Parts: sequence; structure tokens; C-alpha cells
Amino acid sequence: MIIVLKSNRSEEQVQKFISMLTDRYDVTVNTWVGTHSTVLGLLGDTAAVDGEYIAAQDIVESVKRVQEPYKKANRKFHPDDTVITLPTGQKIGDGSLALIAGPCSVENEAQICCVAERVKAAGASFLRGGAFKPRTSPYAFQGLKAEGIELLKKAKAKTGLPIVTEIMSISHLDLFEDVDVIQVGARNMQNFELLKALGHVNKPILLKRGLANTIEELLMSAEYIMAGGNDQVILCERGIRTYETFTRNTLDISAVPILKKLSHLPVIIDPSHASGINWLVEPLAMAAAAVGADGLIIEVHNNPSCALCDGAQSLTPDQFDVLAKKVQRVSETVKSL
Repeated sequence: MIIVLKSNRSEEQVQKFISMLTDRYDVTVNTWVGTHSTVLGLLGDTAAVDGEYIAAQDIVESVKRVQEPYKKANRKFHPDDTVITLPTGQKIGDGSLALIAGPCSVENEAQICCVAERVKAAGASFLRGGAFKPRTSPYAFQGLKAEGIELLKKAKAKTGLPIVTEIMSISHLDLFEDVDVIQVGARNMQNFELLKALGHVNKPILLKRGLANTIEELLMSAEYIMAGGNDQVILCERGIRTYETFTRNTLDISAVPILKKLSHLPVIIDPSHASGINWLVEPLAMAAAAVGADGLIIEVHNNPSCALCDGAQSLTPDQFDVLAKKVQRVSETVKSL
């Protein structure tokens, strides 16, 4: 349930009204204070809440019941866009196009540091790199694990770029203490115990859509994290499985405006995993910028033909440099329209 309060209310009135709600009903109240209005979101068993009684209160402008199962992630509860701000100053969701770039997997210190320096020079504001790698085959390279995180930290020390890397197990959480943005991969989008644990972590979570999951299921997974108290969630569309076999996945570009209508959370696109083909990354990235994505996460390797993981979809640093300039121009053009 959503309650919009009148603009002429005092802070004392608001607090007294919230106390009445929590005393009278078995609910918790989320408060969003905007420029022109204050919105209260009631979470819990709202079936017993008397909407007519609430609407009759002098402080109340309107009352609306929310049918969607996701509440905290719902734009109705939080009309303004959420902006994720890192302690180092980088932002996602503030209207700019954030670029997250780096190799699919961390292979050695020279590789990750070289790529980090190149993507930063091209305009990336975050460094991605896989330390733990979920692979379809048990015989494929699984990542350097804890050593990979240490190498990412060395690259961060050289470049200042905050680290984005994927977690696969609750048991690994202690290793992610110095990771700036924790990524939940498509395979773990509905690993609910992991999502619950990340709800108690005080750092941004980049949540990728599962390869066969609906938009509502993605938002419900975000809700698991937010229900634990962590509102710093970034949604990522990375392509879904369809009958088409030319590409690795089919990029659902419509997910960006749909998610932005339904939710206040920032939305980014992963054109690398969506296509699986390096020459498709640039046009898909430009389409993402044109449709209003808040950022892109792109795989960049200094020698893709020798990459231990996903070389076919990785860009060279030179290719990323060209792409970065193009997508920023697209983003700026769209904003000027």
C-alpha cells in the first residue's frame, strides 16, 4: 500500500501518523521524501489496513494498493531514480553512462593491470574481472579465485578503478571485503540464500537477469536483497535464451525502458554476454545507450585470441576505446533531445 501525504504537513505530523500506522497494523513503513510530496510505503500484511480510514486522515492526499509482489524495488514506492554512489565518487544512475570494463577472467597480474590502465584511459569508471568463474563445463578454467581478487586489488591500486567481480557462494563473502561492487551472475539470480546474505552487505550489488527469467522474477530477486536492508541494487540485462542460435543469447533491449518504468533502480546492459560475438558488442552497446541504459558492462582483453575465458566476445583495448567514444556520443545526443 502507498500513502501520499499532503505537502503542507509538518515533520511532527508525519512521525505521529507513522507511529499510528505501526501501532494499529502489522506493517513496517518506508518513507520517501521528494521535492513536492512525501510517500509512505506500507510493507507486510496490508489486507487488514482500512484504506478508507487512512484516506480520511487530514494529512493524507491519496491511498493506493500495490498489486505487484515487489515493493521496495517498485517505482510507486520510490518515484525518483536511485543513484548508486561509491565512496570513491563513481556513480551509476545519475543520468550519465557508466562504463564497466575488463576481462572475463583474471589470468595474471600483467594482464589485469594492462587492461585496467587501458580501459580507464578510454573512459571506464569501473574495472570488471572474474576471479570466480561459473562455467558450463567442469573442465573449463574456473578462475584464480582468492588470488584473482588479490590481483584485482593490485590493478585498483594502480588505476583507482573500483572493482566489480562475481560471487558464487555465501562462503566466499569474507573474500569480498575489498570488492567495491559484488556481481550476482545469471546462474545465481534465484539463489535466494545468497541474495538474503547480500541483503546484509553494505555495498552495491550488480544483479544479472537469469537466462530464462522474466522481468518480474528479476525484480523479485532484487526484492530479496532489498528486503534484507541493502537498497544498493543495480539491475543488469544480459540477454535471454530464445530459439535463435546465431548469438549466445538474445538481448532484450526493451527490458531497459520496462524496468525503468516499473522500478527506480539503475539498469545496465551487458552486450558481451548477450551476443557472444565481439563485432556485435559495439552496435548493441550503442542501442543500449540510445534506449536509456545507465551503464554498460563490457569484456575487454589485451589478447582475446589467447583468453582463458570468452575470448570470442571480448574486445581489444583499441576496440573498446572506439566503442567508448561512440556510446558516450549516443548517450549525450539522446539526453539533448
